[in-house]
Amino acid sequence: MPSSAPPARLILGSSSVYRKELLSRLGLPFEVMTPDIDETALTGETPSATALRLAQQKAAAIAIRAPGALIIGSDQVATLDGEQIGKPGNHANAMLQLQKMRGREVVFHTALCLFDGRSDISSPQIQLENIQTFVTFRDLPDAELDAYLHIEQPYDCAGSAKNEGLGIAILEKITSNDPTALTGLPLIALTGMLRRANIAFFNT
Repeated sequence: MPSSAPPARLILGSSSVYRKELLSRLGLPFEVMTPDIDETALTGETPSATALRLAQQKAAAIAIRAPGALIIGSDQVATLDGEQIGKPGNHANAMLQLQKMRGREVVFHTALCLFDGRSDISSPQIQLENIQTFVTFRDLPDAELDAYLHIEQPYDCAGSAKNEGLGIAILEKITSNDPTALTGLPLIALTGMLRRANIAFFNT
């Protein structure tokens, strides 16, 4: 059991309401700040490398504005046959994504970064991890896929489905070592990182 450290300023570097809700489960006080970075994948970059790079860049961007803090950055990249699947942005693109993925397995790479700037901002302690989640989509007809999209409008979600909402009904199977990774913040990995950063969860 790690010893308790002096209170640390904990910041979630994300605008996602889902990540905020997940982090609140841990009972730790935290702030939310939105990073402003270019999330475009680099040419020839693997999906895992993209997710890890962006998670670290998000945390680093917040660290400039909040020196001395513990900062959580996270990013998710969905892939089908090794090719990245971005956020659809609109109904037509989302429909094309779901048509392509139905009856098939999609891999979600959820990268996590804990940026510890408490000691020295010029030489921070950085923990990185990529958690893979394997998701099989149900083989549903166009009418059902179209109806789902009109109801939930998941146009800001890579993969065009919100598993934390009605989107769970178009999924057939989810396999992951970290059950909250698919929603965007892998809490098993995060609590391990926070423990290594000497953050206590249970004060006895």
